[in-house]
Amino acid sequence: MQLAVDIGNTRIKIGVFNGSELVEFNHFQSLDELIQYSLFTKHIIQSAIIGSVVDDFQSITEYIAGQCPLIIFSNTTAIPIMNRYKSASTLGSDRLAAAIGAYSISPDTNSLVIDAGTCIKYNFINSNNEYIGGAISPGISMRFKALNNFTANLPLINFNETFTKLVGENTEESILSGVQLGSIAEVSGFILEYKKKYPGINIFLTGGDSRFLEKALKMSIFAEPYLVLKGLNEILLYNRNIHKGDS
Repeated sequence: MQLAVDIGNTRIKIGVFNGSELVEFNHFQSLDELIQYSLFTKHIIQSAIIGSVVDDFQSITEYIAGQCPLIIFSNTTAIPIMNRYKSASTLGSDRLAAAIGAYSISPDTNSLVIDAGTCIKYNFINSNNEYIGGAISPGISMRFKALNNFTANLPLINFNETFTKLVGENTEESILSGVQLGSIAEVSGFILEYKKKYPGINIFLTGGDSRFLEKALKMSIFAEPYLVLKGLNEILLYNRNIHKGDS
């Protein structure tokens, strides 16, 4: 079995795979939680990969490397697609992994991956299996916090999945409309523009806020909550096959 670890801004997400099949998903707030979970006694894990959007993950690296062979996903790691991003060294591992996850599901097609988490990230891979790039904007929770942090009088409002009013009739409703409906409008607008430019494009939706957006978007999309982990696993399998060929 293989282990894929996605270290995000707020959580550590792990996926245990048997080949390409996801057999377990879990998430943790800290390394201590991960260690206490005793993952390596629950599964016989033969290899692992870590992708991280934060710089400080040395302790997690040391823990996992002490259990099995480990790949740290970086811009120098071999991948099964061509990376055409012009600043590859600054490309977030989660963005590229999500695109490779989409590629593993639907190769040789134009695909837009929307990862709605701390940020909303748009990642485009073309029908030649080339990662081109996309866009990054603040995530839904970040937008609520920004309104509170960068103004004198606007309160911090909690996310409300059931809110649908276009016209807010008080300050709370106005913020909910602006943040939540605004996010929906943004994502919908991006999808429409990509569909104009690339007819027949596949749309993949993933990330913590994907369920909310999936319900709100009246479009044909593929909701794939584990797309980043699937992409990391695909990279791990690709590198394992390369090394087999060298032996």
